[in-house]
Amino acid sequence: MNDLVRQHTALSDTDLEWLHLLVSEWQLLSDLSFADLVLWVPTRDGTRYVSVAQMRPNTGPTSYQDDMVGHLVPRGRRPLLDAALDEGRIVREGDPEWREEVPVRVESIPVRRDGRVLGVIARNTNLLTVRTPSRLELTYLQSASDLAQMIAAGAFPFPGQQVDMDASPRVGDGLIRLDADGIVQYASPNGLSAYHRLGLASDLVGHHLGTVTAELAPSRGPVDEALVKVASGYAPREFEVECAGGVIQLRAIPLKPKGVRIGSLVLLRDVTELRRRERELITKDATIREIHHRVKNNLQTVAALLRLQSRRMDSEQGREALNEAVRRVGSIAIVHETLSQNLDERVEFDEIADRVIAMVSEISPGKVTCRRTGRFGILDAEVATPLSMVLTEVLQNALEHAFAVADHGTVEVSAVRGGSPTEGRLLITVTDDGRGLPEGFDPKQAGNLGLQIVRTLVEGELGGTFGMVPAPERGTQVVLDLPVQGLK
Repeated sequence: MNDLVRQHTALSDTDLEWLHLLVSEWQLLSDLSFADLVLWVPTRDGTRYVSVAQMRPNTGPTSYQDDMVGHLVPRGRRPLLDAALDEGRIVREGDPEWREEVPVRVESIPVRRDGRVLGVIARNTNLLTVRTPSRLELTYLQSASDLAQMIAAGAFPFPGQQVDMDASPRVGDGLIRLDADGIVQYASPNGLSAYHRLGLASDLVGHHLGTVTAELAPSRGPVDEALVKVASGYAPREFEVECAGGVIQLRAIPLKPKGVRIGSLVLLRDVTELRRRERELITKDATIREIHHRVKNNLQTVAALLRLQSRRMDSEQGREALNEAVRRVGSIAIVHETLSQNLDERVEFDEIADRVIAMVSEISPGKVTCRRTGRFGILDAEVATPLSMVLTEVLQNALEHAFAVADHGTVEVSAVRGGSPTEGRLLITVTDDGRGLPEGFDPKQAGNLGLQIVRTLVEGELGGTFGMVPAPERGTQVVLDLPVQGLK
């Protein structure tokens, strides 16, 4: 819609915002009218109309099989549009149109904002299935007429009250019509069922909806006057009522077709099952985070025990082996600590990589600097845990074997994400400027435990490739190419 309005019309950005607000709400008008809606806006030179939005009803058959958005119509071809735009009134005159052997009644509703008519809504009703209307259909049509008059007067939609139609109740979920005093004039079967779920044992018609709602809602004190007023439809609001029987979501829409409130529409939906599932998910998320927290604590306990054991070792080789085990356990603990703070099983691995680099740097034999470039991005937990161990082993290997005690040097960890989010790749290179690989060294045949762990995790668990080659200038370069999914 933005492109069509800016390309063809002279409407300002504030006018465009009003149209967006209207389009976010007009599913309500379409469903109440059992009709298709097409929004036509006059072009910049005033000689044509351009259709910038379209809505089909959920409550009846469509009048348009084709998409109308983007169509241009010369002024004069559709007299109802001209009359509504020029006279600023709802135009219903004229005989039904025939489209593909289907009779269609066309009405035009001017869209007004701050006293100016921005465009016209063409309301198209398929007459092929018209029958004697029931009380429900009559209530729908009367409510649609009231909303159409509010649109023509610039009183609907309500500024600052943009609604998420995917989350809000719809017409078919349940509808209650109130008079100006908040007394129920009509309640649809779904609406009445929702209140029965809350514990209502009688009918709603003739009762004050606000008072009934406040009495059903659990309260330890006097009747909640705020709830009474909101449920009476005095202002456009969304709210929920919960009791032992269930949870009902309500949306109040004041009706002011001539500037004075004549009543209200209340749309409602039973969201008991939805809220129950949400609570289950919240409980599940909290349980998972607690598990990660306890795993982290247990791993830290194991690491502390290994440190104590290493201090009692007389063998330098045994002591170093235990210290390596401490770092391996610590790298896994870092991942679980990060997961314990998240709502999902994903982690921002850059923070984990920095902590692993800092942990391993403590064993640096000389003045060796470790740094990271690039971004690992967000990774799934099943990738982050083995990758943290791989990174620990590769860095340990570089610091232990590439530099002598008094050497100065640099170890750089580079990460590059590429490909699509669903079929992405993560390329990691760890480059040092140390003494380089020994003559005839084959990383695939090396018996070093650390390199065996790296090969097993990269090729077996992560499904990637591992290589160790001489660096372009000096030292050694380890290259890891891993398939990853998820956000970058």
